[in-house]
Amino acid sequence: MIATPAPDSPKMTGRGAARRSELFEELVALLVDDGFAQLTMDDLAARLHCSKRTLYGLAGSKEQLVRAAVVHFFRRATTRVEAALTAETEPTARLAAYLRAVAAELAPVSPQFFDDVAAFEPAAEVYERNTRAAADRVQQLINEGVAAGGFRKVHVAFAADVITSVMVRIQQRQVAATTGLADAEAYEHLAELLLHGLAH
Repeated sequence: MIATPAPDSPKMTGRGAARRSELFEELVALLVDDGFAQLTMDDLAARLHCSKRTLYGLAGSKEQLVRAAVVHFFRRATTRVEAALTAETEPTARLAAYLRAVAAELAPVSPQFFDDVAAFEPAAEVYERNTRAAADRVQQLINEGVAAGGFRKVHVAFAADVITSVMVRIQQRQVAATTGLADAEAYEHLAELLLHGLAH
């Protein structure tokens, strides 16, 4: 899920910057809770208690506004997930911290948000970029663990590919549909399977 931040959230500078920043955070929270496909700019303005003109001050269209919100969601998640790794030095703990931090970021997100992201190409592209970056990050963590002797020698690229496939299924709600597990629970089980599989 987590990737290098993208550079295109609305710029919050000049007069009224604090209010625009606050409004944008409220917008992101609204979309994460309820999705966005069925919401018009009129709906968003009503829900956020602002004018459409104010929303157009954040972005030139609903599509641009949604993409900026999705980018911001992943940027913020990236920062928090990476921060969770800084507290750990042991390879097993670092990999577990990564997966559990991703779970914590996904836990409050509505299924509708991810359904809408998948159906809206500009947002789906952001999602796909984050998935690719997640594969790279997992592979890096496993490589570090093997080099440090914390993990047994495995085919790292294959392990990373399997893990990423499961992460995508969790994010797309396929694991929830087939197992009944909540996203956070699924990541806990993934961490347990992975760490036992990599142990000497």
